[in-house]
Amino acid sequence: MNNSKDLEKMIPLNVHSDNKNLYLENLKKITKDTGKLFLFAGDQKIEHLNKDFYGKDISSQSADPEHLFKIANSGYVGCFATQLGLISKYGNDYKNINYVVKLNSKTDLVQTKQSEPMSSLLNTVQDVVDFKQSSALSIVGVGYTIYLGSEYESAMLAQASRIIYDAHKNGLIAILWIYPRGKAVKNELDPELIAGACGVGVCLGADFVKINNPGKEYLTNCVKAAGRTGIVLAGGKHKDSEIFLEELYEQVNKFKISGCAIGRNIHQKDLDNAVRFCKAIYGIIYENIILNDAKNYLKE
Repeated sequence: MNNSKDLEKMIPLNVHSDNKNLYLENLKKITKDTGKLFLFAGDQKIEHLNKDFYGKDISSQSADPEHLFKIANSGYVGCFATQLGLISKYGNDYKNINYVVKLNSKTDLVQTKQSEPMSSLLNTVQDVVDFKQSSALSIVGVGYTIYLGSEYESAMLAQASRIIYDAHKNGLIAILWIYPRGKAVKNELDPELIAGACGVGVCLGADFVKINNPGKEYLTNCVKAAGRTGIVLAGGKHKDSEIFLEELYEQVNKFKISGCAIGRNIHQKDLDNAVRFCKAIYGIIYENIILNDAKNYLKE
């Protein structure tokens, strides 16, 4: 996929006719005309509190929330996803970033053995539309997390469906984070459950769904299950940068994964190394560069 006509085929029918051009513009912004996505995830300051931002082998720069915006502002990410409140604090100084507003978040303090996972709305799509108009920022989409298998699954599915409909109606991209989690789930990384989550994403009408990596032998099943919804893999815990790039290259080029959604593996680095890493990822996803050229960006 490398032209506007291909991207036009991705426009869902529930995008309001008056906003089809806006939707296409937002899609082009985040995919760089490829249909693929490099999402820089910055929602962890709620999700994981401070442990992702301070500690051994984590750059001291990561402790400052502005570090996230400095990385995203480099121009080597498709979009930056975080909460509306954080965007409102720093967005005025970083107007060139393509923002995805994460509409729900919860901490990881309450474990499944204590209570079934539920992540309620922090903001609505209409809040995002109003904020976009008042701030004049490049807000291209919204994101929402579903814990598939939770006792509260039905409530989250209903919210997600409404969010996607409202987002598309307003010309915004809709991205779901879907993780099997709850007492009914014996293994959160069960590849069949993760493939099922991809199927849920397309049934709800999501443009992209972020999942945990089920293992490369199961990626083809996930792509098939997702149909016309793109799959982006979560970056997970810290990993050697070259190994990460090797795996990403194979995921995108061999298994036709749509891209990645990475947080810790980026922002735990200092700014210089984080930007180099982003440039390498950007090259693989958007520019179709060879693996060795991507690795060379790490050494510039």
